[in-house]
Amino acid sequence: MASDLPSLNGLKAFEAAGRHLNFRLAAEEIGVTQGAVAQQVRGLEQALNAKLFERLPRGLALTEEGRKYLAPVQRAFRLIEDATGEIRPQQAVLTLSVTPSLAGKWLVPRLGAFLQSHGDLDVRVVAGEGLANFQSDGVDIAVRQGRPPFGPGLTAELLFPFDVYPVCSPTLQAGKHPISKPEDLARQVLLHDAHGLWPLFLEQTGVAEPMAMSRALKFSQTSLALDAALAGQGIALASDPLVEDDLAAGRLCRPLEMTMKSDMGFYIVAPRSPRNADHVKRMRDWLIAQSRSGGNLT
Repeated sequence: MASDLPSLNGLKAFEAAGRHLNFRLAAEEIGVTQGAVAQQVRGLEQALNAKLFERLPRGLALTEEGRKYLAPVQRAFRLIEDATGEIRPQQAVLTLSVTPSLAGKWLVPRLGAFLQSHGDLDVRVVAGEGLANFQSDGVDIAVRQGRPPFGPGLTAELLFPFDVYPVCSPTLQAGKHPISKPEDLARQVLLHDAHGLWPLFLEQTGVAEPMAMSRALKFSQTSLALDAALAGQGIALASDPLVEDDLAAGRLCRPLEMTMKSDMGFYIVAPRSPRNADHVKRMRDWLIAQSRSGGNLT
C-alpha cells in the first residue's frame, strides 16, 4: 500500500500552491525554491497521471481534478497535525497580567532571566490597567497597583510600596534653572500621569505656589511621563520599580530628597485556588525575589 502513496513533498507543494495559486508564495511558505515547488508538483501530476493546475501568465488555476484533490489532501494534513499535537508534549503556558508601566519599565527587562531558569514554562504577558477576570480571560496571576482587598476569593501580596518622588534627567538638573528645593519647581515643567499626584506632593511639601506657576505636560500612563523625563522635558513623579534601573545607570536623577509615602502599592494578585498552582507559585516566588534583590539593570 505504501508504494501507492504519492510523494509527501509533492503533496506539501501541491497543497501550498493550491491555497496560494502561486508557486513563488508556496515556495516561501515551505522554505524551498520556486523551481523546486514547480518540479514537485510536476512529479505529483506524473505520479497521478492527472493535470492539477493550469499555468497562467499571472499565477495558477486549479483544474477540475486539482479542485477535487485539494480538499481531501488538506483534510489529511489537518488530521496529521491533530494527531501529532496529541502525542507531542505541550509546553506549559502561564498568563501574567500587569499594568503597562510596570511591564515596560520593570518586568520585561527581567523576564529573560525567568525563562532561563524555568525552561519548561512559557509566559504570556497581558498589559492592562483593569483587574483581570481570572475565571473568563485565562489570566493565572496579576500585578496591580492599588490597595487590598481586590476581590473575593483572591490573595494579594505586596510586591512594592507605592512611594513616589521627583525624577528628571541629569541634564535638566544641571541646566539653566537648577533644582535644590521645592520652590525651584516653579521654573520647571511638571510631567503628570493618570494618578495626578503632583498637587498632593506639593501640598505635603508645604509649597503650593509652584503648582500655580509651573507649566505642565499630561500623559495617560506613567511610562510616558518617565520617557518625557528621560528626554529632559520636565520632572515626573515615580516609584522605585519604575525608575531604579534608570537611576542606577545615571539616565535619571533625584533633584529633591523628598518622598511621598502612600498606603497603595503594587500587589501580586491571584485566585486562592489557582488553576495552575505550581506555575503561579513559581512566578510569585520569582517576582518577590526580584523585588527584594533590587536586580538593577545597568
